[in-house]
Amino acid sequence: MSDLPPLPLDRAAPEPLAVQLAGGLRAAAANGALRAGDRLPSTRELAAILQVSRTVTAAAYDQLLAEGWVEGRVGAGTFVRAVPSPGPAPVRTVAAPVAAPRIDLRAGTPCVEVIDRAAWRRAWRAAADPEPDLLPHYAGLPGFRAAVAEHLLRHRGLVATPDDVLATGGSTSAIAELAAVLPAGARVAVEEPGYRRAAAALAAAGLEVVGIPVDDEGLQVARLPAGLAAVYCTPAHQFPLGARMPAARRVELVGRARAEGALVIEDDYDGELRYDVAPLPLLAALGPDVVVHVGTASKILTPTLGVGWLVAPPAVREALLDRRARTGSRPAPAGQRVFTALAASGDLARHLRRLRRELAERRAALVAALAGVPVLGDRAGAHVLVPLPDARTARAVQEAGAAQGIGLDTLERHGGPDSGRDEGPDGGREKGRDGGRDGRRDEGRQDRGGIVLGYAGPSRADLEAALPVVATILREHLEAARGTPDTREWR
Repeated sequence: MSDLPPLPLDRAAPEPLAVQLAGGLRAAAANGALRAGDRLPSTRELAAILQVSRTVTAAAYDQLLAEGWVEGRVGAGTFVRAVPSPGPAPVRTVAAPVAAPRIDLRAGTPCVEVIDRAAWRRAWRAAADPEPDLLPHYAGLPGFRAAVAEHLLRHRGLVATPDDVLATGGSTSAIAELAAVLPAGARVAVEEPGYRRAAAALAAAGLEVVGIPVDDEGLQVARLPAGLAAVYCTPAHQFPLGARMPAARRVELVGRARAEGALVIEDDYDGELRYDVAPLPLLAALGPDVVVHVGTASKILTPTLGVGWLVAPPAVREALLDRRARTGSRPAPAGQRVFTALAASGDLARHLRRLRRELAERRAALVAALAGVPVLGDRAGAHVLVPLPDARTARAVQEAGAAQGIGLDTLERHGGPDSGRDEGPDGGREKGRDGGRDGRRDEGRQDRGGIVLGYAGPSRADLEAALPVVATILREHLEAARGTPDTREWR
């Protein structure tokens, strides 16, 4: 028998109860609460549920039987036979949906093609073995925190104990949590161009977001204004320009944070993905007292897990845990269990080795296909930047790619120096984005353009098919713009 939806009856109404009941069942079928094939209670059962006489329920069923909406089956009961139409839907004017690109080369998508499906299934089965939790784990599952501590030591060189680690719902979720425990209305510096979702999460918490320019060494620490509560940056692989912050600038940033009582949020979104040289020391290793290290499984595995981590000074961890306990918010444990199983079996380490090889080969193929077109960014991560003379050229390249079924990402969407228009939270400029200490943007940089080219998301076959098309589009538009950007001056 199907769960019965509410069937209110008004005994004071002039309409007979049997008519009201038939109308109620008819409406329940129309709105989906009852579906074709659902078994209805017997007339006796329904009369007891509604506290009416059996004569009322029998009359209602007889009416629906006569109309053809239900049918009686000997020895089985009464079943919904057909579903009445709910009537015409109200006419709404909506924008035409944007067709998804056939091949998506926009940045930020992981390379799921290299995930070992057998290992993936084993991890999910292992994740189902433990007994269901009775109480929430606000800090994260102990096994997950231990797995992350081991992962950080082996793959990022960061010494942390499981107690130092908090599970999160991913990097953006972690930044939103951190924003909620910063002083209300505080000023927070972000990279410009940079990760728009991080800036949006900070702004949504009521913080004043201040944009700081980046160069070929990442965030320009000398341009940080005084009076900041925090600085958000991506030092291992600046998003989206691809620069790596050198050791001297890292030391300078940590020193500024200590001297001025600020917090540094180090987003290590793809720090495991380096193919050329050993990584530099993390900011969290240089300044564990002032740095919050944020990581995620979304770029090295898949957003399906919805899991990440942070390592923070004790006072910050305590503030986050207190807020979680007060609000009842916590990261879901399922993704933590799968990540833990992958790490325990050694499948995570094997996956990272395969992933680094695959992405290194893809990047090499991209650079070769774009011969003669400038490409910026370290040999790391899953995207590069193709600088273009101006924002108009970048938009023209994007449109040409879309016409060929290829999704391309402009630097403009990430708040780069060519972003002169107000846009949404994922691609626009937030309040206070002043570009430097005196609130002025760099002269001569306002109209620089670029394409942020991701190479992890599509299959290898799709990538190899798309690259010659993209290369042709870029060369044609560079030629039409009469020149190739001087990358020394571009940043």
